Amino acid sequence: MGCRLLAREGINAEQLARDLKSFELKTTYEDVFPAEATNVEEYLQQVHEMAMLSAIQEAQKDNLRNFNDHMMTVLEDDWQKEKRDFLQSLSRISMLPRTNTAEATSTIGRPGQIVSASSTPRVHSGPASMEITPHHVNKSIQEKKASAYAEAVKNLNNARERAQSFKPATAFKAALESLGLEAAGSKTVGMQKIWHLVQTLVGEDLNVHHNVSKKMSLVGGAKRHLEWGHAKHVIETIQNHPVQASLGGSVGNLQRIHAFLRIRLRDHGVLDFDAVDSRRQPPLDTTWQQIFFCLRSGYYDEARSVAQSSPAVASEECEKMFRLGDRGTRAMYDRKKLLLYAMVSGSRRQIDRLLREMPNLFNTIEDFLWFQLCAIRDGASGSSSSGLNDALAPYTLEDLQMYLNKFEPSYYTKNGKDPLMYPYVLLMSIQLLPAVLYLSKETGEEGFNIDAVHIAITFADYGVLSESGGAGQKLGMMDAFAEAASMIRQFGSAYMRLENLPIALEYYAQAAAAVGGGQLSWVRRNSLDQQRQRSLMLKQLLTEVLLHDGGIYLLLGPRGAGGEAEVRRFLTDAASREQFLLEAARQCQETGCYDKSIEIQKRIGAFGMALDLINQCLSEAICSLSRGRLDGDSRTAALIHSGNEILEMCKYYPETSGKDREHVLEQETVLRQLEAILSIHGHSRQGHYLDAVREIFKLPFLPLDPRATGSTMDLFQNLSQHVQACVPDLLRVALSCQENVADTDGSLRAMRTKIANILASNMHRNWPRDLYEKVARSL
Repeated sequence: MGCRLLAREGINAEQLARDLKSFELKTTYEDVFPAEATNVEEYLQQVHEMAMLSAIQEAQKDNLRNFNDHMMTVLEDDWQKEKRDFLQSLSRISMLPRTNTAEATSTIGRPGQIVSASSTPRVHSGPASMEITPHHVNKSIQEKKASAYAEAVKNLNNARERAQSFKPATAFKAALESLGLEAAGSKTVGMQKIWHLVQTLVGEDLNVHHNVSKKMSLVGGAKRHLEWGHAKHVIETIQNHPVQASLGGSVGNLQRIHAFLRIRLRDHGVLDFDAVDSRRQPPLDTTWQQIFFCLRSGYYDEARSVAQSSPAVASEECEKMFRLGDRGTRAMYDRKKLLLYAMVSGSRRQIDRLLREMPNLFNTIEDFLWFQLCAIRDGASGSSSSGLNDALAPYTLEDLQMYLNKFEPSYYTKNGKDPLMYPYVLLMSIQLLPAVLYLSKETGEEGFNIDAVHIAITFADYGVLSESGGAGQKLGMMDAFAEAASMIRQFGSAYMRLENLPIALEYYAQAAAAVGGGQLSWVRRNSLDQQRQRSLMLKQLLTEVLLHDGGIYLLLGPRGAGGEAEVRRFLTDAASREQFLLEAARQCQETGCYDKSIEIQKRIGAFGMALDLINQCLSEAICSLSRGRLDGDSRTAALIHSGNEILEMCKYYPETSGKDREHVLEQETVLRQLEAILSIHGHSRQGHYLDAVREIFKLPFLPLDPRATGSTMDLFQNLSQHVQACVPDLLRVALSCQENVADTDGSLRAMRTKIANILASNMHRNWPRDLYEKVARSL
């Protein structure tokens, strides 16, 4: 094979083999170095130089290779980080809009990482702060939905605050439609269809509400949605077949049903409502067809006579029709009569038998659900097993839920091809919370989890979540409301992480309203327990906003205690606002956010408390400064400035009581004492030991002046604990300073003696051991 290939290229294979055999490899002893050297020393010198050059060249190659490897590793790490950040930016949290793009860019390092904000407030209250980013075409679906829905949530809260009428489902549906996201496709159910169902469930399509139970109101809403869909289907069918419909100029409901039946029954000859002479050719009787499709489309006036049939008579008719069975072509029309009688009877036994013996009776799941919803009666799911009662045991919502829940979600979604069909079925069967929870787990690019949050807001606003448990998974009223509130709160906290406090505040308000029972909680018409739950969550969420960077400015405004700012929307009376702010200040103090706590206390006029906290922080700063902390000077200067500012504000604050003023005067004294201690530490660090000693002698609360007399036993009895904490370090500084000052008159020795007496009198205070050793050495 090889020879043929060589021959094809014009090469003589035999000649090539002979030539290869003639090659011979021989060992040579030629030196690899130049041979100019005349003696051994020069030769070795050349070898040494060549070895050094070779080593240098090899080192250069190694360094270059290592540098390239390092740069590739760095680039790979950077690429992985950028790719990870980009993927995270596509998640539900980072897809939310920002109030100010430039501002958000400066405050967000990467999704989920919040950078500390500057001291200048960056979140402004008022209309400007609530501006929602416009729907740009280059935004993702999640961003567009979140932005449009956030505007509707803001409008909802404004309406509820003013006790004005507002339809949240209609507003959310309009917000979604304004984006123009849905296009005609193979999916049976889209989000706009879901929103229309939510509209009818909560009754936003009705002008007059009937006095029925909340559960039956939801059932009626689901039924109206299906009837609306069928009426739409009837009109579309007529428009697609105008010749066969022969509608003419008549546009009444009954005329539409006639036109629809002409198309549907076009192969069955003349219909009874079109017959001119019934004697010549017997027309097809469509009475039951007309009644059925009138009811199916929601045209009740045209089918009222059948709706008034007795349930007992209807049940008997069902039994009779079952016994007759199918008879030729008439059976197709008798089935409509059978369906109607079964619906009117509301008998669980007849409906179960109908579904069992005629499994292919319904062409679509919508027809099936409409039939089931029409048959539901507002009664207990259990019934007596005796004769007539068993035959007339009502078909209930729980029966429908149990039947639908037998099938897996993939059965309804066609293994994910129609993802919204399963939550649609759950909503149709009044399993509201399970439907919302299912949607909330759909985190794809369509943003169904964002839709789920706002569907939950709608149901919570109308207070219907207590009816939302599926069969076998009943939830208590507060459990359902708490589940929805948790979902809404989690969505709002995502805005918090993106520094969008105004929008987060709107969702937090809805979370608190959800746990409080919805729109009734805004006007305090809910139960006492719900009021308590709403108040607790509202204060908790407002505190979360308040403690965030820019939260004080947003909730309380540029000055004052929030009487004209955002917090007034939720806490209307001044007393509740003050109580809330005092509690928030306490929480700040417990978590170490002293600056925020001081600012809040200043806002509500609690100057004594603010000064007490400043003195505490100043005392801790002085102790840290004496132990060598480098940033102590700036910290202490800022605290003293803040204290003096509060004292100046207190002079012009008209609402300060006499007791509060006494507290302020006490804390002012403590502040001046701490200032004096700080001054002594400053002289000592600068090497001004004599000045430090003089300042020590002047301290009125520490009797170290040799000329002063009196006992030191009650030294700390009236001394503030903040000053007491600084005394050990102050005594240590006093001993260090006197070692560097000449004792010309014996006053320093007297000071040492007084220090020793102070230590002896306070052995129980567990002061540092090195202080006692230092005093012992000085004596």
